[in-house]
Amino acid sequence: MSENEALASAKTGSETVSLRHVMANTVALPQPQSKPTSRTGQMESTLSLWVAGPHTSTGVWECEPGEFTAVRDTCTEVCQILSGTATVHGDDGTSVRLAAGSLLVLPIGWRGTWVIHETIRKTYVLVGAATEPEPIAELR
Repeated sequence: MSENEALASAKTGSETVSLRHVMANTVALPQPQSKPTSRTGQMESTLSLWVAGPHTSTGVWECEPGEFTAVRDTCTEVCQILSGTATVHGDDGTSVRLAAGSLLVLPIGWRGTWVIHETIRKTYVLVGAATEPEPIAELR
């Protein structure tokens, strides 16, 4: 295990549960693969850190410049942009420019297009629950 990664064990009852940790901005990612939904032949790499079912997981993802479509039919995605820039366009007409420090939520049912301007790296959490969020009165 590299110095960027660590697993530590804790006891809960009779079951050992391990925490997972990486330095997300510097951890080595697996060999890039072709992005299946790319319109421009992009490559992407994903390091899966934790999986709790078919639609619930977390990890680190990186993608090179280009354009791809995305659909969140089975889960909500929460992601934190670590580096790079992109513009995300929702099929509902909304769009946002992302850069390091951006926090993005793509709710279950979201569909749209990502345009990556410079190689982007993010952490992500996919949550496979089909619940309606409570309305937020004001963003702080």
